[in-house]
Amino acid sequence: MSENEVNPTISKSTGLPRKRFYRARAHSNPLSDSHFPVSISPSHVDYSRHYPQLFPSAGQADSSKRIQFADVGCGFGGLLISLSTLFPETLMIGMELRDKVTEYVKERISSLRVANPGQYQNVSVVRTNSMKYIPNYFGKGQLSKMFFLFPDPHFKEKNHRRRVISPFLLDEYAYVLEVGGIIYTITDVEELGEWMKSCLENHPMFEALTEKELEADPVVKLLSSATEEGQKVARNGGQTFQAVFRRIVPSDQTS
Repeated sequence: MSENEVNPTISKSTGLPRKRFYRARAHSNPLSDSHFPVSISPSHVDYSRHYPQLFPSAGQADSSKRIQFADVGCGFGGLLISLSTLFPETLMIGMELRDKVTEYVKERISSLRVANPGQYQNVSVVRTNSMKYIPNYFGKGQLSKMFFLFPDPHFKEKNHRRRVISPFLLDEYAYVLEVGGIIYTITDVEELGEWMKSCLENHPMFEALTEKELEADPVVKLLSSATEEGQKVARNGGQTFQAVFRRIVPSDQTS
């Protein structure tokens, strides 16, 4: 009897985990105290747990190979899976607060690695609160791309402090992004889209990509199609609002 026949959480036809066994609330309170292990610092991240084929032993030092993409609030991992084959030489990680959803992404990646030897070795997921612990996982200028796809809108004004894009948090994102690194955001909530765009426009360390640059960037096309949320919006004929900005050096520091 195969493992899939005795494990109902795995689809017999695809070999992938079934989402219905990993469902959770759409969003979690990022300001609550959750209990999970947190890396002490970027140098303490165990790459062998996340990328065992590339880092066979714990504590293996390779300063030339570090995580470069971070999908904040990665959900069920659709974007990560698409990016993994698009950028096979780039290490990337999803950051998700919900326990069951994180477990689903882990199982999904594991199943894809088994079914496709040599592929998906560059992608992983960690359960963490990115609003609190971004500096625990990434060093200064380490990342080249950060993704914030369909984040919780936190509609009530008193809850705007929970939004994952804010002037204060952009300071942290600017710290871990290299100069020229890009933040990608998308939402189907117009007010939130305007909020995220305004926060980025008013921050001295970010500038918007031009229309020509957006058209040439293959990642932009994935923002609305690779995730479960984006596919749902498309099925319902909804509208999305994007803001894509580059990390820059402020003009008062260039002289």
